[in-house]
Amino acid sequence: MTDYGFIGLGSMGSAMSSHLVNAGLTLYCYDSAGTAKLAPKGAIVKSSIEEVAKLSEVIFLSLPDGKVVLQVAQEIQDTKESKTKIVVDLSTTGPEFAMLISSLLSKSNIVFIDAPVSGGRSGAENASLALMCSGPDKEIKDLRNLFSLIASNVIQVGKDPGQAQAMKLLNNFLSATSMAATSEAVLFGRSHNLDLDTMLSVLNVSSGRNTATEDKFPNRILTETYDAGFAASLMSKDVSLFREQVDKAETPSRIIEVISALWKETNEFAPGGDFTEIYRYLKKTSKSQ
Repeated sequence: MTDYGFIGLGSMGSAMSSHLVNAGLTLYCYDSAGTAKLAPKGAIVKSSIEEVAKLSEVIFLSLPDGKVVLQVAQEIQDTKESKTKIVVDLSTTGPEFAMLISSLLSKSNIVFIDAPVSGGRSGAENASLALMCSGPDKEIKDLRNLFSLIASNVIQVGKDPGQAQAMKLLNNFLSATSMAATSEAVLFGRSHNLDLDTMLSVLNVSSGRNTATEDKFPNRILTETYDAGFAASLMSKDVSLFREQVDKAETPSRIIEVISALWKETNEFAPGGDFTEIYRYLKKTSKSQ
């Protein structure tokens, strides 16, 4: 396969697609917000999903949510004289949308690969993302070299659509929880006049170490840039999706109930802001700060 498509050129998509172009791939791009201004240099700009489907054997999607992915998948399936054989969804949609989209595309003999990514904007820019995928073994094996252009860790978690989505949601739940818990812990330390740098030094050589103490606090909060590259609104969406799936699975839900409410509050506090803004939100609500 030599012709590829990329639909969705937002914060993550623009960075991931640029790595494919830089590797020498012929890449046809489309984004409803304006392809020409968002497409990476060297990509071929197209004016519709249909045009991309007519030219691309493999199409990558990086879109906001399951409803949008489903709409795009429907347009790909409806395209007459389509060349598309495989659709790779890099979005976070939830397991049910992945299963629904896979079923839809299978009617046109299009293979669906469920392949959400983790690592935020910086991971996308540095090609250091974690890509978790589920789908047929052969197609995933054939695409592994392509996946390695955008992700430093590529792990197949299963063969069924939705399994990679489940993995992504549980990962983001843990990320959301560690970010919230670390913020509360640090604010408690500050109430006892502990220096933030000192707390991080201790935490990062102790059992409380996590991605918030190793990366988010030293690089995004201490610097007061709050620019991890992942929106609070997206974290709130992903945590809410996880809670819905937990309720359906009837697995324990005491922690997710608290975390889900907290991220909704954070999104209301910092609409459009970075998810590291949760520290500022909790600091504002602290009586000792």
